[in-house]
Amino acid sequence: MSTTSRCLWLLEKCSNMKQLKQVHGQAITCGLEQNHYALSRLLAFCSHPHHHGSLSHGLKILNHTQQPSNCLYNTMIKACLLRDELHMSFQLYKQMLQNGMVPDNYTLPYVLKACAYSESFRLGEAVHVICVKLGFLFDRFVGNSLMVMYSLFGKMWDARHVFDEMPRRCVVSWTVLISGYGKIGDVEVARLAFDAAPVKDRGVWGAMISGYVQNNCFKEGLEMFRLMQLTNILPDEAIFVSILGACAHLGALEIGIWVHKRVDEIKLKCGIRLGTALMDMYCKCGKLDVAEKVFDEMSERDTICWNVMISGLAIHGEGIHALKLFSEMEMTRVQPDDVTFIAVFTACSYSGMEHEGLRLFNKMCNKYNINPKTEHYICIIDLLARAGLFSEAKDIIQRMPNSCSPKEAAVAWRSLLSACQSYKHIELAQMAADRLMELENDSGVYVLMSNLYSSTDDLDRLQRTRKLMKTRGLDKVPGCSSIEIGGVVDEFVAGEKMNHRIEEIHLVLEGLSRQLD
Repeated sequence: MSTTSRCLWLLEKCSNMKQLKQVHGQAITCGLEQNHYALSRLLAFCSHPHHHGSLSHGLKILNHTQQPSNCLYNTMIKACLLRDELHMSFQLYKQMLQNGMVPDNYTLPYVLKACAYSESFRLGEAVHVICVKLGFLFDRFVGNSLMVMYSLFGKMWDARHVFDEMPRRCVVSWTVLISGYGKIGDVEVARLAFDAAPVKDRGVWGAMISGYVQNNCFKEGLEMFRLMQLTNILPDEAIFVSILGACAHLGALEIGIWVHKRVDEIKLKCGIRLGTALMDMYCKCGKLDVAEKVFDEMSERDTICWNVMISGLAIHGEGIHALKLFSEMEMTRVQPDDVTFIAVFTACSYSGMEHEGLRLFNKMCNKYNINPKTEHYICIIDLLARAGLFSEAKDIIQRMPNSCSPKEAAVAWRSLLSACQSYKHIELAQMAADRLMELENDSGVYVLMSNLYSSTDDLDRLQRTRKLMKTRGLDKVPGCSSIEIGGVVDEFVAGEKMNHRIEEIHLVLEGLSRQLD
């Protein structure tokens, strides 16, 4: 084996930067300093995010190359993109142009991705102009990248214009188009594009299913999944995650269980995303034991995964269990985020642990340096007010940031007002009601105050409140409930007798009443 061949062979065998620098030294002594193949292998190693490569070393090599090729520039532009060094990607692209080089159908897609990730829409448009000048709109790779860039900015008119100008489209083009319309909420146009797609692979089906689920069209998403089952296409992780999300929102436990079995049947690896989606579905359908089993079997967990399990326990009244799990999360050194603490405060609220909630609120601010959002204030106010700690609740509500919207502030004051009604705290309730009336014109405030005055025999204020409601034309919103039996949802509204089986219902209620007597 010649010295040159041996040097190139050694380049392929490097496993760390120390070895690479040694081989690089040999390459220079062998006269391969400006050999483009050797340089491409050096840059490929430096740029690879999983090889512990050195981006700065790769850039030094590129800058010392006398006549760098498009391939070398493309390698480093892509490397900067993968390392989130978007500014450097643009700098290298600008350097290419200044050197009189012509970007190719690999350069342009990388730069377009950098434009999208850095939210540089104007620069993306400028790159589009170059694509047109160089005739690259005929290249599907470039055309698809342009569509992705425009759809990420929500500019679907522009994305559609690129799509229509492409002489040859592939399934990726249709997938990007459908997905883009789904992201801006236009599921009807997305469905028209889906129906028009000449070939429907897993990506096209997944884009349409995801579009429905993202826009709360859960039944349509499940129906689309059923249609997909009639084909020979196997769902992937992303499709299962979308379907489990639909099951979670609809409470469709049976379909969710079927999906879980299907995942096991096709031996699909249950990663973090899929495992979290399964947990979320089981939690929202009330199957905490199964959710915990999925959680325990997961080989790795991220913050979202812990949040879902803690939140699931919290909303089902398992406050102590939820806080224990939070302690385990801290011990595993997974960093909690703002969502974690909303789940933790909910656990404290539903389990009557107001002092623990306050302690964790201070911990969130002081230990984890998380600035409280409106949701955190609302949770703590609700927690303290439910426990009758009105002084503390009032103090927290006055600490809410001015940046919160009137709607968010109204939720906090309503929590306080509702608790005041339970404890018959008239003066603070009146203050909360006055603040609520400033924020919104809602009949619920008057109803709560009316009920409070009625329970305390304050007839004078009761009459004034009811008179004020009548003058302003405000009515109490009737209560409403629904029940699903055999796949059919029946809705009942207080005071109405529109249900087609109302007579049967009254007979059953009368029978139950007689048995109780």
